[in-house]
Amino acid sequence: MKRPRFSLRVKLALVLLALAALPLAGILYVNEVERFLLQEQEQSLLAMARAVATALHERPQLLASASGRDDEVDAILLGLQRASSRIWVVDARYQVIAAAGSLRRAIDVASEAPWWQPLIAWLIPRPTEDFAEGQLEDVLATGSDVAAALQGTPATRTRHTRDGRAVVMSAAHPIWTGDQVAGAVVTEETTNSVMSVKSAALERLLLLTLAAFAGAAVLLMAFATRLSVRIRRLRDEAESAIDARGRITRLAAGSDAADEIGDLSRSFSAVLERLAEHHAYLEAMAGRLSHELRTPIAVVRSSLENLKLSGEDATRYIERAEQGLARLSRILERMTEASRLEQSLSAVERSRYDLGAVVRGCVEGYRIAYPHAAFALEVPARPLEVEGAPDLAAQLLDKLVENAVDFSRGGAPVRVALEESAGAAVLSVSNKGPLLPDKMRARLFDSMISVRDASGTATPHLGLGLYVARLIAQFHGGSIAASNLASGDGVAVGVRIPLAWK
Repeated sequence: MKRPRFSLRVKLALVLLALAALPLAGILYVNEVERFLLQEQEQSLLAMARAVATALHERPQLLASASGRDDEVDAILLGLQRASSRIWVVDARYQVIAAAGSLRRAIDVASEAPWWQPLIAWLIPRPTEDFAEGQLEDVLATGSDVAAALQGTPATRTRHTRDGRAVVMSAAHPIWTGDQVAGAVVTEETTNSVMSVKSAALERLLLLTLAAFAGAAVLLMAFATRLSVRIRRLRDEAESAIDARGRITRLAAGSDAADEIGDLSRSFSAVLERLAEHHAYLEAMAGRLSHELRTPIAVVRSSLENLKLSGEDATRYIERAEQGLARLSRILERMTEASRLEQSLSAVERSRYDLGAVVRGCVEGYRIAYPHAAFALEVPARPLEVEGAPDLAAQLLDKLVENAVDFSRGGAPVRVALEESAGAAVLSVSNKGPLLPDKMRARLFDSMISVRDASGTATPHLGLGLYVARLIAQFHGGSIAASNLASGDGVAVGVRIPLAWK
């Protein structure tokens, strides 16, 4: 099943949806504030009812008028009523003694609603003052709070108006005469004031959320567009860097941006540069092999032709042909040496050994193998143990000494030194002779790289010796480098191998 692909813009849009958690948190906060305000409104109504009931305690004459109404009670209620509340008093027989106020709030017609309010009214409705207040007798018939107050217990109640367009909150408190309940005071208010605050808060939250989402969407889309352009540019550079035949046609300059795409661009440029160097190496290897193979092939060919044409003793021509074949064999051996070593390194068993003992033994052998060369050896008396393979370390030293002997001039000895420095064994082989060209220092240890003049030499040099030395140094966890001597009259090659843990 093919997985769906999403562009960066789509992914960032999905990330933008995660911001929806912020307005949801705001809505939860507004709802919590609403609950708190409703609790406070309920307590305020109960406190008002208690205040009126306290004024009527132990005054039964105020509740016993023949008409069922008392002007003094009306005056008390009028003094305590608020613009959006209704207060009324009932006696123990559920008869209304006095009532004042209205549940409807006064509407300020002078203030105009903002232009955006009608647009979101369907989503966040505002409370209305156009509702049916209901008759007091209907409220008394179903009023559980009044019944509880006439039983001596203050109570609150929340109900909908008869038309369901508003919510009314009421509180009832008993009026005591001695130990008897003589009546009750009931205070009522709609929750429209709290709902207005809630609606206004939700409207502001919605507007701020829309503005934040719009701003974030613009920024994210601009960022995604810029990101996509940079990635497509990098893709185009990758596609145009190499032609259909695998040749590198152009090297892309790495981006200077200090972000991940800039790092990717610079890495891509570095990879292309290494590929270009590898192509140059392959082309140089073909030319070098052609140069090295041309002489022995010519020797073998001329010898065979002379054998055909000459009736004399063929021994001399056979010897020349054998020399040419031997030279070809050495070339093939050296070509496969590095490949065999690279493949076998993964299977070599590691062990701890004294590198100083290996160096001493090798140098003693070099004095016999190179009788025309002199050697100066500097090895500490204490052991310098490293982890790896001693035979490979000897092979590494063979390559360095062979190189140093070939380039040594003036009869000066080849100096082989081993010392400890900063937790590592440092092996150096130096010789007096021609200096190393600056442009070759970074490439000297690559495969098929050589600074020798191969013309007129009997032994083929394919530039693999120092490459093999680098492989062995890396196998030991170390590094290798070459530099000109500070005295300016020779070259030193140094190998740094970490010492084994005690």
